[in-house]
Amino acid sequence: MKEVDALESRLACPACAAAAIRLSELDGRCGECGTFFPVIDSLPWLFPEPEVALSEWRGRLHLLLEHLSREAALHRRDLERAHPGELTRQRLRHLASSYEDQGRRVAELLAPIGLGARQERYEVHLALGTRLPLSQGLTTYYSNVHRDWSWGEEENRVSLEAVRNGLGALDPAGALLVLGSGAGRLAYDLHQSSSHTLTVALDFNPLLATIGQRVSTGEAVELYEFPIAPRSIAAHAVLRRLAAPAPARPGLRFVLADALATPFRAGAFDVVLTPWFVDIVPDPLPALMRRLNRLLPKGGRWVVFGSLAWADRPPAECFSLEELLALAPEAGFEPMLQAEHEIPYMRSPASRHARLESAVCACFVKRREVEPAARPATRPDWLERSDVAVPALPEFREQALSTRVYAFIMAMIDGQRSIRDMAALMEQQRLMPAADAEPAIRRFLQRMHEDARRRADF
Repeated sequence: MKEVDALESRLACPACAAAAIRLSELDGRCGECGTFFPVIDSLPWLFPEPEVALSEWRGRLHLLLEHLSREAALHRRDLERAHPGELTRQRLRHLASSYEDQGRRVAELLAPIGLGARQERYEVHLALGTRLPLSQGLTTYYSNVHRDWSWGEEENRVSLEAVRNGLGALDPAGALLVLGSGAGRLAYDLHQSSSHTLTVALDFNPLLATIGQRVSTGEAVELYEFPIAPRSIAAHAVLRRLAAPAPARPGLRFVLADALATPFRAGAFDVVLTPWFVDIVPDPLPALMRRLNRLLPKGGRWVVFGSLAWADRPPAECFSLEELLALAPEAGFEPMLQAEHEIPYMRSPASRHARLESAVCACFVKRREVEPAARPATRPDWLERSDVAVPALPEFREQALSTRVYAFIMAMIDGQRSIRDMAALMEQQRLMPAADAEPAIRRFLQRMHEDARRRADF
């Protein structure tokens, strides 16, 4: 109960911002707005809309299990075809059985979040884009799980040393927040090697957080690694034992939440660490820095760690280290220490794929309060509520027409018609002249054929 109390005293409702969450080992509730926060497998789900997040992740779990089943079936199908030798058959059998076993293990591990009676087909998930957020799935950072808990100590040790050097001589006996903690090894190592009374590892991915939660308490979890460039047939799928060097001392807590709508009061933490984080979240860096400022008291420290490899951002938001340092005073921070470290990155012993990464570690001290960043834009009522009419937006009408054309082309595929026949039908329907439709249909079918052959990257 002491750990629950230490966490609860720092909580604020992510839905209404009131400092009124009552958290137990079983559940939590906001005394102001009444939002219910489930605690599942010892993990508090502290999202602004916890039931929506839970439903989304159930969908992602269902999709992942469908994917693993399809991969197993694909490999078994190829076993029935002619292949040059027994070694190929050995590899296919090994992968097929490993995918099947991985599905069983993941389903058992995440059974507490519940799949219910979900039976939708794989194609339905692909059509509806079951994803939260758009670029993230349950296994987006799955390799990190094995890096954290099964490959050995080299990469973890170097990362820990870099962050501790970034903090300088500071080792407060207060509270540390790790935003985007993944499977939690860096949070675990910092907690074990410091005098922090509370270390909160926050991530939005229940697979990673569940593994971190269980392993850090002394439990071993067994899951497969599927290396990018396996060194042998056996290395195509390796059953790994994920385990911590020792159970974490009291005070390490894992939390599921949105890092851009954190469930914490102002000034709740003495140190906030953002490892491999600031360049992947959708928030522009200046707004993110103001959010981080709110979480710290004056004199508190923010440590940024990672390569600053911005992706999918406007050019003006792909900030250099110099720009990051220059932005700090506007967000109420003073730069203190910064250094670059060459670290081994994703060096699986089963894979030929590995690299050295140059990572920045910079420490900032909060000197003043700043105007807090606006909460992430809320969705319109018709997305928030199921009983509000969806507006007929122009972009929806445009997409609907495109979808009808796609459906018309696919409906013409009956095993009898040629591309020329289909182009003639397009002209009959006054959609496009046959001479123009023929190359357009060919391009469309080529893209569909390539997409169908391209296996999803999980």
